[in-house]
Amino acid sequence: MFAIARHDAGKTAAADDAVAIEEPLELRVGGRSIAVVMRTPGHDRELAAGFLVTEGLLRARDDVLDLVRCGREPGGEPNENVLDVLLAPGAVFDAARLTRHVFTSSSCGICSKATIAAVRGQFAPLAATMRPRRAVLAALPERLRAEQAGFAATGGLHASALFEADGTLVAVREDVGRHNALDKLVGRAFFAGELPLRDKILLVSGRVSFELMQKALAAGIPAVAAISAPTSAAVEFARESGQVLAGFLRGARMNVYAGTLAE
Repeated sequence: MFAIARHDAGKTAAADDAVAIEEPLELRVGGRSIAVVMRTPGHDRELAAGFLVTEGLLRARDDVLDLVRCGREPGGEPNENVLDVLLAPGAVFDAARLTRHVFTSSSCGICSKATIAAVRGQFAPLAATMRPRRAVLAALPERLRAEQAGFAATGGLHASALFEADGTLVAVREDVGRHNALDKLVGRAFFAGELPLRDKILLVSGRVSFELMQKALAAGIPAVAAISAPTSAAVEFARESGQVLAGFLRGARMNVYAGTLAE
């Protein structure tokens, strides 16, 4: 909570306001620092795993022994903002394939990529297509809103939600970074042994960027829907990768930019 001055209808009053938390998380693999991500604390293990999966650096659950907090605070407690991924013996990790710069802000998208070609070349297009039902997509935003506790409290968090083809909610994650929220979902599926997510629908609370489509493809997600707009790069990527992309979900109205829907 922060003490603020609230101005309303010409009047000013002192008040307290809940603000979304944004802190750095340093990600390490085997003690080697690979990235600093600005994120909302919570589900950090999922965030780390999802980040590595969507960067093409982790594939199998058996490659990871554990994720541990490392570094020490002045009082001797583990540093909550440093997380080290401990790989299993024999696991292959090629840090040279990392396409992000070492520092990634919570608002970064394609700006954090070394080259577009490096991203496009990592993940093959989907072999099978999906045709979500239009009525199912139309009902998803209301189901997501009911689960956005962080957004309700602060108004400052993005959300990603995973649904079954029939609209059943699987999981929701929130974060100041829209790509972090998706990485947390992917990390959850990684630990549960559910990847690839071939028959799932992803709903994001804001706009859809190239990076979100790439991350969805890395997780095997065939259909992405958004409450807001997609970017041109996101549309082009979805069409090339065989993914469904729908935006501007507003009740029964929506725009379909890639793929087709079923009635």
